[in-house]
Amino acid sequence: MELWLDALAIVILAILIDRFIGDVPNAIHPLRWMGNILDAIDRRISRRDSVWTSVLGFLSYLLVLIIFGGLGILIIASVHHFVSEADEVWGEIAWIVVSAIIFKIQFAIFSFRKHCNPICRDLDEGHVEEAASKVQMIVSRNTKGMDAEHIASSCCETVSENLVDSILSPTFYFGLFGILGSIMFRCANLMDAMWGYINDMYGRLGFFPAKFDDVLGWLTSRVSPYFVAFAAMILGMDWRAAVLAARAEHTKTPSPNSGWPMTAVSAALGISMEKRGVYVMGTGPLPTTKDVQRCMRLVETTSIIFMLLVCFTLYALLGIQIQLLFEDLVLSILNI
Repeated sequence: MELWLDALAIVILAILIDRFIGDVPNAIHPLRWMGNILDAIDRRISRRDSVWTSVLGFLSYLLVLIIFGGLGILIIASVHHFVSEADEVWGEIAWIVVSAIIFKIQFAIFSFRKHCNPICRDLDEGHVEEAASKVQMIVSRNTKGMDAEHIASSCCETVSENLVDSILSPTFYFGLFGILGSIMFRCANLMDAMWGYINDMYGRLGFFPAKFDDVLGWLTSRVSPYFVAFAAMILGMDWRAAVLAARAEHTKTPSPNSGWPMTAVSAALGISMEKRGVYVMGTGPLPTTKDVQRCMRLVETTSIIFMLLVCFTLYALLGIQIQLLFEDLVLSILNI
């Protein structure tokens, strides 16, 4: 097949895997292994206030990128090479399937339904305390005693914020650099989540991954309102408000990037999102469980549009070539 058809097959298959199979179990998920390595490094650092600590944060990023990026490329290249030796057609098919599986691990479009749907059921049945307990799994704030409206808002905030971190950014860098690009972003994003705190313990150690995550998400966060508006237009929501709201309110969040998709989604849905003591965005009422469902549908539609228009186009033109280059490099290093 032509390479652009291979690229289209990989992107579409990855979306289908995400929709109908979902994530690999947490116990064997590569992000879990990556987190274990970072925890092991973290436990062995005694001094946190030196320049060397900042250097160690950078070296830790390189370590996980080399391990997991190299492993991902090695698996894809080995399958492609050894299956093709037996049959060229089946080798290409196996390469497409394995590439799609490893690509899918880097993003998650539909995974928040398994968290948010049980929360919505609890709220609809009047079990607010149970819903507050479940929402603690997806937010970092204290949810005990939270009312139904703020629980629903927490769901919408998390889903919309992760539009950039969990979908647009990893798929954008996949489009640019292939599998290695998506892993490059995922390493920075996970390290930012684990070490990106401005305190004595992580201020230096997490400095590089936190700043690199901000840099990698700068463009995708700022184009996200346009794709939210496009998806909102398709779904019959208030698409005209999305970009205007994002420009006006994106600075309300502590993160320099997360405010763009959150404000765009809140405006398109016609709701407000509130994290008490931190921000209130949007001019409508706080969301209901129906709004949570609308939010997930809007983010999912936005994600698929972005992947088909941007990710596929970049991957077909550039990323797949770079991925093949790295595959050949790994095989040559191993003398295969």
